[in-house]
Amino acid sequence: MDKNTVIGLLLIFALFLGFSFFQTSQVKKQKAAEEALMAEEMEKEAKEAASLSLDAQNDTLQDTTAPAVANLTPAQKFSNAQVGEGDYTVETAKAYYRFSKQGGYLREIQLKDVYRYTPKGAEKEPLVIYEGGSNQMALNLMLRDQTEISTADCYFVANVDELVVDAQHNKLSLRLYPNAAADSTGCQVLNQKAYIEYLYTFSNDDYKFDYQVNFVNMESYLYPSRRSFTMMWNAQPKCVEKNYDYEKNITSIYYMDSGDEVDNLDERKADKKDFTSPLKWVSFKQQFFTTCLVTTDKPFTSGSLSVQLPDKNETSVLKDLDAALDFEMNDLNNGHFGMYMFVGPNQYRLLKEYDNKLERQVPLGWGFFLLQWINRFIIIPIFNWLEAYGLSYGLIILILTIFIKIVVLPVSYKTYMSSAKMRVLKPEIEAINEKYPKEEDMMKKQQATMALYRSAGVKPAGGCVPMLLQMPILIAMYRFFPASYELRQQPFLWAEDLSTYDSIWDFGHRVPLLGDHLSLFTVLMTIATIVYTWLNQKLMAPTQGNKDQQRMMNIMMYMMPVMFLFMFNNFASALTYYYLLFNLVTFLQMFIFRMAVNEDKLRAEMQETMKKPVKKSRWEQKMEQLQKQQQQMLKQQQQKQQQTTKQPQKVQKRK
Repeated sequence: MDKNTVIGLLLIFALFLGFSFFQTSQVKKQKAAEEALMAEEMEKEAKEAASLSLDAQNDTLQDTTAPAVANLTPAQKFSNAQVGEGDYTVETAKAYYRFSKQGGYLREIQLKDVYRYTPKGAEKEPLVIYEGGSNQMALNLMLRDQTEISTADCYFVANVDELVVDAQHNKLSLRLYPNAAADSTGCQVLNQKAYIEYLYTFSNDDYKFDYQVNFVNMESYLYPSRRSFTMMWNAQPKCVEKNYDYEKNITSIYYMDSGDEVDNLDERKADKKDFTSPLKWVSFKQQFFTTCLVTTDKPFTSGSLSVQLPDKNETSVLKDLDAALDFEMNDLNNGHFGMYMFVGPNQYRLLKEYDNKLERQVPLGWGFFLLQWINRFIIIPIFNWLEAYGLSYGLIILILTIFIKIVVLPVSYKTYMSSAKMRVLKPEIEAINEKYPKEEDMMKKQQATMALYRSAGVKPAGGCVPMLLQMPILIAMYRFFPASYELRQQPFLWAEDLSTYDSIWDFGHRVPLLGDHLSLFTVLMTIATIVYTWLNQKLMAPTQGNKDQQRMMNIMMYMMPVMFLFMFNNFASALTYYYLLFNLVTFLQMFIFRMAVNEDKLRAEMQETMKKPVKKSRWEQKMEQLQKQQQQMLKQQQQKQQQTTKQPQKVQKRK
């Protein structure tokens, strides 16, 4: 690989480093009509919830008693221990939900027809998000006597123990009743006219469900001057994919602030962020699944988000995620705060349907406008179009690769022609190298070479610019394949899951930099890259540097594929499979170009061009001026050095 190609690679890295300082976002607001309609629906639901018949509960509640008033703790003033331990369950076409009786929160979700990773040949296990109840939500309340309690310690009464969602039955009402005065027997009874309600409204064929917090006649029980409440949300999501380290490293908390900007806490280390401005939604995101809490009528007023890393010896819990979200409830007697929850796949086209920029949780290179533009408007539409035909995903990736290579074919051809023109000038370039063998004549050698290229109509940068145009596509794919939910648990050839690495050799122990396995697609990709480098070196024109520089350059070019082996061994096999196909199709292109281009004819045409007078462009004139200035500066420096060496000699002679 010659000096110009190395310069091109450096330009590529500089270009994408510059992209990282520019982050763009599209500000999209809801229409006023949609907001009004949503507010109207939420108000209607609140009224329906307030008017829910309690007849079905009376038989249970009228006999439900608690200890005498003197023996009640603050939490027991809002408890009904005889409700019992256990869960309330909801079933939709998409999932099974379990709500804890103690606390009234969603504690576990089992998605239907979705499975956690299981080794090849083993029986599939259903995917349970927050397995073992590792998710908890609670409200912090201050009573009139200024004692504080958490709803996590209190028991909620439901309108139904088991709900199978259909068109007529879609609401789960969990109510927390305060204890009224003691009855004639001296025991405490529930006040059914006052309660805090969690109202969940489900759609049968949707991962989203509405979640509304209602306060009814609670002013006589809660501290009257406090109108701000905090929802405490804690979760410890567990590993459900093959690659624990990778899933852990991209698990984090995402959020949308008051400026409609989506951001996330650091994924690689423990992180915490406090907010004094509103938050529109917060999500606990794993690799392929996410739990989003989205406000509907008014945002959270402030909050605090925190991510803690698990113990080093932990192999199941990904991270400890915490959110403290503040909201206002101005009317304690008839107030409500509206939200909805999404618990499901972290899939771009699915999340995009819900608006609110939830799809920004899918890492498509949002910080680089060019990368996310390529993924959103080129790669994903083509991928979805091919997917609609029911093809295997390995075949889809092959077709996608060929399609992309056809699109960039003119650019690839231009790159090859630039290299071919420089290659046919090999005799002239070698003559220039022989004419200026010394290092101090390097400037003259460069001037003579540039003059040769100019007279022959060759643009050395012509091979770098096309390469710059192709690199964003390669990097976009680097983002796309590991983030594609569609590839999850999709087998191809020897790979059992295209969304993770394909292991053909499990070492049984960790090898530094490589991991505990060897990926076959990565090995094949590395071999193909080495072969491509070797072919490219043979086709390149001779370089002008000295032999040591050429040797170092060759070592670097062959070291890069070896580095790829270590870098991509733990990546999704779909990505390494794509890079392998990219190299193979490139080999085919080079063979076709080689057969189509007659280099003898091309040399004759260039020699004819060299006979014609060349008009220098302004850029070339400026470059020549700069080179002349550099030569003058070098001469001046040499003269100064000669003068400084002569002066001590004169002094010695005088002595």
